[in-house]
Amino acid sequence: MPSPLLDLRNSIRSGAVSAVEATRRALERAHATHGAINAYTQIFDERAIEQAAEIDARLLRGEPVGPLAGVPVAIKDNLCLAWGRTTCASRMLEHYRSPFTATSVQRLLDAGAVIVGKTNLDEFAMGSSTERSIFGPTRNPWDVSRVPGGSSGGSAAAVADGSVAGALGSDTGGSIRQPAGLCNLVGYKPTYGRVSRYGLVAYASSLDQVGPLARSVADAALLAQTISGEDASDATSLPGPGPDLLSELERPVDGLTVGVPVQARSAANHPAVAAALGAAIAALEAQGARIVEIDLAHADQAIAAYYVIAPAEASSNLARFDGVRYGRRAKLAEGEGLAELYERSRSEGFGPEVQRRILLGTHVLSSGYYDAYYATAQKVRRLIRGDFDGAFTGGGSRPACHALLMPTAPGPAFRIGEKTADPLALYLEDVYTVGVNLAGLPAISVPGGFAADNGRALPVGVQLVGPMGEDALLLRVARMLERATGFGQRSAA
Repeated sequence: MPSPLLDLRNSIRSGAVSAVEATRRALERAHATHGAINAYTQIFDERAIEQAAEIDARLLRGEPVGPLAGVPVAIKDNLCLAWGRTTCASRMLEHYRSPFTATSVQRLLDAGAVIVGKTNLDEFAMGSSTERSIFGPTRNPWDVSRVPGGSSGGSAAAVADGSVAGALGSDTGGSIRQPAGLCNLVGYKPTYGRVSRYGLVAYASSLDQVGPLARSVADAALLAQTISGEDASDATSLPGPGPDLLSELERPVDGLTVGVPVQARSAANHPAVAAALGAAIAALEAQGARIVEIDLAHADQAIAAYYVIAPAEASSNLARFDGVRYGRRAKLAEGEGLAELYERSRSEGFGPEVQRRILLGTHVLSSGYYDAYYATAQKVRRLIRGDFDGAFTGGGSRPACHALLMPTAPGPAFRIGEKTADPLALYLEDVYTVGVNLAGLPAISVPGGFAADNGRALPVGVQLVGPMGEDALLLRVARMLERATGFGQRSAA
């Protein structure tokens, strides 16, 4: 299985290619595909070459370099960076320049990675298609008439179109895994708290997690290992250094038990998704894994709970963007006051979907509705977490599962504009992913196969979910599945 990021890293270290050469190629590719794909909000030509030249100079002097030295990468434009702008693809932050760099991004820089640019997203990471951006929609490199998924669609497209071998995204309800599935990539959401959220512009703080998108499990593991670990700036970060995610990757899965939820076999799945799930089951069984059927009894309530909890947290987090403390400030007419400033700044600054979620969140937190909606959703969240815990611990006649297997999304990429008029249809794209965020578990999407559409191959993904903190085990199972199927060898670039 090719690992473009690791291969490039090794080539730079050996001197077969310079960091500057690699970065120039990445920049040329990013510019060449930008018109058709629109993966980037900003491309840092001069700064990237300066970073790469410094890596080459250090290598020439024989100085030690980090595990990503000279490798061009991209970052989602809701991660703060001390140069360029941090826009969240919103009018509200269109001109915002962060005075600091997010911890996850700084760890990439400390490891020697070269930041080529920042990638497009649904505004404030609220979406599943990367259509709701002030920079226009990002297009899927496998079929430019279709979406790349979202909200990390720009990061997925940048990797899929070959401009970079790896990128960072954020995952609040599937926003790394779903675009990975639709673009034939590996997308990994670590255990909540494994990667610092400091410098990630918050959407829903109890759900948000930074993670990588890459062409292989090994590449994703290297990126994740680089950015993981405790951070004093994030009170929710897990104590201690991040785990070793690479040493056990090639260890076979014989003897492991993988659970398949009955809910994963929904009649609503596209035939290609059903086939991908079946192929994944067969591949794991052929390698000696035991496949068992499990019941995530409250899985059908996950979307409803998520779309109460996430908007509630968004309502609170986005209150700071009022035209006074942060963000776009509207112009007032003579005689207008503070109330008009708040109202007009937020109306002008936020797009329709962000406004919809803020209003929904404010409603469910308001007096008289808090217990009926928000408190109830939190109780459902505990039940969902309990279902996962039961699957991983077993009990009675039920074996303990080492991982769970299910689709990443119910279908392949849909056409741009196809679902924008129907928010509920778009929300249901995350039906298999939001429960994982509610439970705080690690999960990874790997290429699962292809759907045929008028002569085009449209990727579909399969998702593996692991117990909390067992990220290394999860990646090991994902690597064995990847090796057995080989679907990730096909590239859109």
